[in-house]
Amino acid sequence: MGTMLDACFRLAYRFAYQGARVYWHVFRPQNHGALVALWHQGSVLLVKNSYVDYFSLPGGNVRKAESAVDTAVRELKEEINLTVDGAQLRTVLDHNHEWQGRPDHVVIFELDVDQRPQLAVDNREVVSAEWLSPQDALARNLFPPLRLVIENRMSLDSRMSPENPNSPEHRRSLDNPVG
Repeated sequence: MGTMLDACFRLAYRFAYQGARVYWHVFRPQNHGALVALWHQGSVLLVKNSYVDYFSLPGGNVRKAESAVDTAVRELKEEINLTVDGAQLRTVLDHNHEWQGRPDHVVIFELDVDQRPQLAVDNREVVSAEWLSPQDALARNLFPPLRLVIENRMSLDSRMSPENPNSPEHRRSLDNPVG
């Protein structure tokens, strides 16, 4: 349960975000962001920020003199209290598009984790973090590049499935029959 102070922070984030959107429409500054798709046993971690109506991934804006990887590592710590080594992150999307009135360059990394980390959200900027199947995630209102990443992951997973006759696992089972 949040406190009154948390509610005040959420309100401040919402007003600041709406003000930023006006600024973006007028001046059209280039944005550069970095996000991280965390995967655990086929589920992806989605976060919900208090000031937008869509789900996204942990991440944020790349600061001056900061790489996208550095941003991803920093934002994981800030948003969900998860510490990772940047060398573990794999780039899965480097994408330019128009978003909310400005040009946006987003880099999305992914990391498969063996165990679900203990998550802690601040209940101010980030109000929820939840693990969802790709199908359930795609049923949500998502940041558009995130939808591309999830769809690509689903396509890759289906091609790698042992049930797929073209997957390496299926071909190996035919090469090495048991019995």
